[in-house]
Amino acid sequence: MSDAELTVTVSGPVATVVIRNPARRNALTPAMWRQLPVLLDGLEADPAVRALVLTGAGGTFCAGADLGDLDELLEAGDGSIAVAAEERLVAFGRPTVAAIEGACVGGGCQLAVACDLRLAAVDARFGVPPARLGLVYPAPTTRRLARLVGPSAAKHLLFTSELVDAERALRIGLVDEVLPADGLAARVAALTATIAERSRLTVAAAKEIVDGRADDDRIAWWHAQVRESGEAREGIAAVNGRRSPRFGWTPPAAG
Repeated sequence: MSDAELTVTVSGPVATVVIRNPARRNALTPAMWRQLPVLLDGLEADPAVRALVLTGAGGTFCAGADLGDLDELLEAGDGSIAVAAEERLVAFGRPTVAAIEGACVGGGCQLAVACDLRLAAVDARFGVPPARLGLVYPAPTTRRLARLVGPSAAKHLLFTSELVDAERALRIGLVDEVLPADGLAARVAALTATIAERSRLTVAAAKEIVDGRADDDRIAWWHAQVRESGEAREGIAAVNGRRSPRFGWTPPAAG
């Protein structure tokens, strides 16, 4: 039986997906790439889940991807199972946070960039290795990386395949915060707890709009949700009453 798997725990409003493959420094196998969208579908269907953390077991985030047969990989191009998993993570309807220790390379960096926020331990290392392998990084992944860190920094990562440390990753915008290794888990827990307390309506709308997935009709729908839900009235009443808000909006059921 393989030790390579993705495991899920849900604690209150926060779900945590852990990448486990100890023999390969948490490299993602084809089965793991296929497993991720299934797990995300199930978590998104759970109304109690308000944030998701993606992390790696044993002090390593993910050292890359084991996609198996090279001919299959070359034939798939941008239609690979890795890109499909990445796109499903991007589309996940709740805020996503990558909690990164150790190596975050290749497929691991691909998934970290697909998250909304990235918090890293000071020992984290980041790299994008296709130039060492003679591969073309998928176009959606390349564009997402460039939007995050800017064209020049993206080209440096892609042209050189060099590893960069956490402090450089912070300077170029690849990560949002760098923490001592023993403080990462507590900071991630505090951040996701804060997100879970905020208006789900505001957070969901912000995610769609920032990601460029809301057209004019969808934005108008979001404003209608504010008017109809009473969310803003509750928030303002809570501020005026110096109390915690009791937000009640929940995403409409799919379909």
